[in-house]
Amino acid sequence: MPFLDWVNKNQAKAAVGAVPTHLLQQEAVFGGSEDTPPENLLIQGDNLLALKALIPVYAGRVKCIFIDPPYNTQSAFEHYDDKLEHSQWLSMMYPRLVLLRELLAEDGSIWVSIDDNEAHYLKVLMDEVFGRANFVTTVIWEKADSPRNSARQFSSDHDFIFVYARHPDWTPIKLARTAESDAIYSNPDNDQRGVWLPGDPYANKPYSRGQYSVAGPTGRIFSPPPGRYWRISEEKLRTLDADGRIWWGPSGDARPSIKRYLSEVSDLVPRTLWHKDAVGSNRTSKNEMRALFPGQESFGTPKPERLLQRALHIATNPGDLVLDSFLGSGTTAAVAHKMGRRYIGIEMGEHARTHCVFRLQKVIDGEQGGISEAVGWKGGGGFRFCTLGQTAFDADGRINPEVRFGTLAAFIWHYETATPAANALNKPLLGLHNGAAYYLLYNGILGDRRPQGGNVLTHAVLQMLNEQYPHDGPKVIYGETTRLGDAKLAAEGVTFRQIPYDIKSR
Repeated sequence: MPFLDWVNKNQAKAAVGAVPTHLLQQEAVFGGSEDTPPENLLIQGDNLLALKALIPVYAGRVKCIFIDPPYNTQSAFEHYDDKLEHSQWLSMMYPRLVLLRELLAEDGSIWVSIDDNEAHYLKVLMDEVFGRANFVTTVIWEKADSPRNSARQFSSDHDFIFVYARHPDWTPIKLARTAESDAIYSNPDNDQRGVWLPGDPYANKPYSRGQYSVAGPTGRIFSPPPGRYWRISEEKLRTLDADGRIWWGPSGDARPSIKRYLSEVSDLVPRTLWHKDAVGSNRTSKNEMRALFPGQESFGTPKPERLLQRALHIATNPGDLVLDSFLGSGTTAAVAHKMGRRYIGIEMGEHARTHCVFRLQKVIDGEQGGISEAVGWKGGGGFRFCTLGQTAFDADGRINPEVRFGTLAAFIWHYETATPAANALNKPLLGLHNGAAYYLLYNGILGDRRPQGGNVLTHAVLQMLNEQYPHDGPKVIYGETTRLGDAKLAAEGVTFRQIPYDIKSR
């Protein structure tokens, strides 16, 4: 497979491992209740740092990623820089795509909106990061309502949305049928089973049905044309004909057609051309922004809510986790909120507070713009607003005292297994993976901070672990230090790892 090369690519690849792990610092909670704090997150900060901060807890858990990164159009917008040299843009995107891939669930998909300026370079870059076999499709979004006669060469009517899956067997969720899609069905013979479509009886490849000829009601003989074959056997055709499921035309002398009844067809397979009348246009999104932010005109390139609604319908179910690391004005989070999806949104600068927080508060209050009426949105829910706090490890690898047990446990579990934790990390036994049990002694998890217990592996602590969290197999135990010798550890099947020295920041 060909790879894309550019100036400073090696530095961009190295940047992935060099990103420090920061702690998320909760600043405020909007909506929800004390009994059920909201799971949704809005993070203010550099999305590269924020993505790395999310990995210990959310790796492998995000069902759908939708991002609308700067298009590198060589123009400048008020709230983000969209004027980077091409190699700088690629170096900006590469480490972020790598971290996004780590966050994507096994049955997840990523959707990236882009235009002609970087689309073809981005396609090759995503082939490299996500695997060419995992490319699903390119959606064409008709974004323009009318031509721009001031354009120097062509008036651009569309943007691209690249869709990749975590695995090639990913299956999209079908779309509900519409009056337009059903209008092509009719019932010229007043069939009691309802309206139907005529289906082609011939196929372009043999189905082992034989090359037979059949006579119609008027005696006219029908055979497949050269290079084509019957789709069904002669016996099956006769059976369907006896049941009134073959159409020979109004005079009985037309080529046989197999009836496909509307009552028997499923919902619609998504198509790749998304018309503005169905999902909105740039004008739609600008009108939505004007209603939300009166008097403000500079919004960059927001997407209409209906466009996000279709993408999230295809890629997620209610309760699934959605991530947008270029949140912009907050559209992805607002639509996910209204559709009953969980979400994480990341946006840098004061724009996160002045636009994203403000917009999501209006969603909680039940604002009726965008898709609200279509989904029956009445308000409710909530989100947590966080900023990037201190790093989890200092330059010498020591653990920040602010790191709590659950944070370090999630970090260790992901470092050891490269998988998300399957249970709440609130006890010494973190879980089982490939036959081994993983334990963490830290932050007084045993209720005893003395050297003889708590964070130090002693004979008494090991006995307690064996009694309360037994495992008949290899054990990996993290702690401050151990009082057990190598012979005892080997006899107990224990591999001891000292924190912080045996924890490597990925």
